[in-house]
Amino acid sequence: MDLDFGDALRAHLSTNLGRHDRLGFDLGERRHAAVAVVVVDSDADLHGVDDERIDATLLADIPGAEDMALTGSVAGTAGGPAVLLTRRASRMRAHAGQWALPGGRLDAGETPIDAARRELQEELALDLSDSAVLGVLDDYPTRSGYVITPVVLWGGADPAMEPQPDEVASVHRIAFRELCRPDSPRFVTIPESERPVVQVPIGGDLIHAPTGAVLLQFRRVAIEGVHERVDGYEQPVFAWQ
Repeated sequence: MDLDFGDALRAHLSTNLGRHDRLGFDLGERRHAAVAVVVVDSDADLHGVDDERIDATLLADIPGAEDMALTGSVAGTAGGPAVLLTRRASRMRAHAGQWALPGGRLDAGETPIDAARRELQEELALDLSDSAVLGVLDDYPTRSGYVITPVVLWGGADPAMEPQPDEVASVHRIAFRELCRPDSPRFVTIPESERPVVQVPIGGDLIHAPTGAVLLQFRRVAIEGVHERVDGYEQPVFAWQ
């Protein structure tokens, strides 16, 4: 899909998200969290760099990727309309070094939209108003005891950002064309679950659920205008904790 960044794209995404019959989940014993899918513009030269050195052990644990020459890098994936993707800081207690969307647990009295906006401010110093909200995707229940609500926001062409180093090692702009690669998504099986593990190829890496599931539904619902649920897609075992 060839869409330029601008008002027409914003209207396209907003319309598709407005038509989506969102699936929610009762929390039960789970905790509620929110993540932000932020739409921005990107330049292949300015935003296509990924200098982070990757721990090879993180790639060795990826199921079904034994014959793939993965590098763990997202270099070269910018250019045109894009979404923000962060690499978690290595000092984080949980899922250090992994790919993530900005987000976190809801504070008392917060809505998912409030939490997504607050986490953007805390992680990236990116302040977006309620008017930037384009829509909300399906909840995704995680193996680690959360229900994640993804909030889609219009970030503007080139918003000023300052990643918080205690939480964010780097922030990248992943182009819509990369999300819509013809070899994406991939599904692999694992002995620990009957559900298929979803993998979204980005650059030289594979993004897994929950982040991969959210990115896949953003592609299908917001960009392509197609109905697809993702709560039945599994996470790899290394993301269960």
